[in-house]
Amino acid sequence: MRAFATMIALFAASPALAASGPFFSLANTNFVVLIAFLLFIAVLVYLKVPGLLSGMLDKRAEGIQAELDEARKLREEAQSVLASYERKQKEVAEQSERIIAHAREEAELAAEQAKEDLKKSIARRLAAAEDQIASAQASAVRDVRDQAIAIAVGAAQDLIAKNMTAADGNKLIDDAISEVEAKLH
Repeated sequence: MRAFATMIALFAASPALAASGPFFSLANTNFVVLIAFLLFIAVLVYLKVPGLLSGMLDKRAEGIQAELDEARKLREEAQSVLASYERKQKEVAEQSERIIAHAREEAELAAEQAKEDLKKSIARRLAAAEDQIASAQASAVRDVRDQAIAIAVGAAQDLIAKNMTAADGNKLIDDAISEVEAKLH
């Protein structure tokens, strides 16, 4: 209210705004405007407009504070969700690294096992091939021996047939029979 009175005193004291004649006269427009202004202020105070304005401002301030609190809460939630996702991402990265390492180990073990299996398979095939070679060699030796025997028998038959006479043949038969009788009895 003091500020208002000071303002009125300024209006009343300023020479540029002063009208000709007494200030407190209804003929003075400055005085009439002052009274209208004071009535307007009084009506505003009577209707409790300053309280309404302050209430509206308080509500607006409370709304802004609530929005700020909500924003702060959302920010904290977002930070916790972000931290959670970062932890999960780290865990997934670590798990994928473990899976890759395990897969490499399994691949190395499988490669070693495959090498050993290949070595065993080669050894079995070599042994089978050596057996086949030995069998073929033995068969070839038998065939050569049998053929040599057959040739030798044939050559002996031819030689005996050419050199032996009928009397020599009968003598050999009689000697063989007597030898068999001696061995059997």
